[in-house]
Amino acid sequence: MARTNNPLQFIQQVRAEVAKVVWPTRREVVLTTIMVFIMATLTAIFFALVDILIRSGLQGILTLFG
Repeated sequence: MARTNNPLQFIQQVRAEVAKVVWPTRREVVLTTIMVFIMATLTAIFFALVDILIRSGLQGILTLFG
């Protein structure tokens, strides 16, 4: 893109670039949002289970040697 100091040309170039943007449909946004919430929930469950396993393992070791 050529460098210009003219504000009018700059605005025209910005409008031309914005016109090239492909915006997602409402359905795509909703499906992507749902998938993000599902993945966040699955990740939270996974780390909660890992935390429980580590905590019980450490408690078992501490009761064994303590």
